Amino acid sequence: MSRPSEPPAAGRHSASGAATDEEQRLRELGYRPVLARRMGGFGNFAISFSVISILSGCMTLYGFGLGTGGPAVMLWGWAGVGLFVLCVGMALAEVTSAYPTSGALYYMADRLGGRRWGWYTGWLNLLGLLGAIAGIDYGAALFTGAFLNLQWGFAPTPEKTMLIFVAILLLHAVLNLFGVRLVSVLNSVSVWWHLAGVALIVGALVIVPDHHQSPSFVFTEFVNDTGWENPLYVAAIGLLLAQYTFSGYDASAHLSEETSNASVSAARGIVRAIWVSWLAGFVLLAGLTFAIQDYAATRDTATGVPPAQILLDGLGTDGASALLLVVIVAQLFCGNAEVAAASRMVFAFSRDGALPGSSLWRRVSARTQTPVPAVWLSVAVACLLAVPSLYSATAYGAVTAINVIGITPAYAIPVLLRLRAGDRFTPGPWNLGRWSRPVGWVAVVWVAFVTVLFCLPQASPVTVDTMNYAVVALLVVLVLATVWWFAARRSYGTPTTAAYGDDREQEELAEGIV
Repeated sequence: MSRPSEPPAAGRHSASGAATDEEQRLRELGYRPVLARRMGGFGNFAISFSVISILSGCMTLYGFGLGTGGPAVMLWGWAGVGLFVLCVGMALAEVTSAYPTSGALYYMADRLGGRRWGWYTGWLNLLGLLGAIAGIDYGAALFTGAFLNLQWGFAPTPEKTMLIFVAILLLHAVLNLFGVRLVSVLNSVSVWWHLAGVALIVGALVIVPDHHQSPSFVFTEFVNDTGWENPLYVAAIGLLLAQYTFSGYDASAHLSEETSNASVSAARGIVRAIWVSWLAGFVLLAGLTFAIQDYAATRDTATGVPPAQILLDGLGTDGASALLLVVIVAQLFCGNAEVAAASRMVFAFSRDGALPGSSLWRRVSARTQTPVPAVWLSVAVACLLAVPSLYSATAYGAVTAINVIGITPAYAIPVLLRLRAGDRFTPGPWNLGRWSRPVGWVAVVWVAFVTVLFCLPQASPVTVDTMNYAVVALLVVLVLATVWWFAARRSYGTPTTAAYGDDREQEELAEGIV
């Protein structure tokens, strides 16, 4: 990456004064520091890597990939999508370096485009983050049900899965109440758990099974169970597996107010999380696909989780149970990191008066310097988003699509506004130099493509059960955001676009509530 020889004073850092500089930079951006800056560069990378979580996204949506293009689309789609997402991540990292705040995407959009740009970006980002919690933790509940089924014959009904899901949400809420230091430690452990888990799973599937699929099957076999006849359409829909997994890397930006040397560390965290996940995820998908013993039986497994069937066929019950437990723990790490990121977004958005009840959601515990009400709101809304899964087998797919359709456009808006700003944008210490514009335009075009793509129906014929409800969710959140704009536009605003309040109001942010 290109770096200016003399970065702006606000982004200048030294080993001894990085934390002080970042606090000063935050004040220059208009905010009084109230969160604890206890996360290092590795911890910041770790939270985005944990949220991307290849052992969550790849494993949870593997069954979806089996029917929407099959092995060829899963493997080549992963390679292609990963490249484009890396461009999006690099472009976003550049803007993050200039504006390292918990508000992240919406704050960037507000600064570069104005209040309405910030408002709608914030609501899209919030929808995506809350949808991600629901998708990740419900996926963990599905895998937990599969594990219990293998061990003790547990029948994972929708009602029982929902109870497991609620228990996981409560666990993540409680863990996040202990402060960012614990979150950082858990995320650091998560990195090594994910990498070791991939090595263990792929290694076992390479060594133990007697039979493996051929390279031609893994890289060229096309399977279409969608009901659509056009193979290009089916392949495009199959990209959801990769695009869903490659989301959530804005977590590094949302935790920037709690990260040392954030103007550099948060930007690096975004980019590193993407390329490490890209490489490790390809190895995981290839390992699983080479080890398929019976394609139809894997797709229609009684466990409800195709990767569990691959492990069961290749390694036996004991081996499958042990590795499934590795996956579940990784998914728990992922969900915990996502709750941390979403709660910081809720806190920041409320700090700027954008949410109903903002005065409550922006409060911070004096003891742990954690936005406690924001944590509880995040898990509560995620729980509500997953309730339709009780009544529809396709609802979980809708939740994952909601995550993608909400968060992906929000990534591109600050990048587009940065491109539009031209020389009016002052880069931070981490920037792309002369590659800024070409990488930025690739990122914007890709996001526009996938935003349209994931509004399209995924199965034919289109019925109440098979409809893609992501477009409905997108329209609902945009309508609600528009309606609420007229009620809250006088109170909403970042420090440079609206009166933020007096010193007493800012002190309320640090009021102890636990």
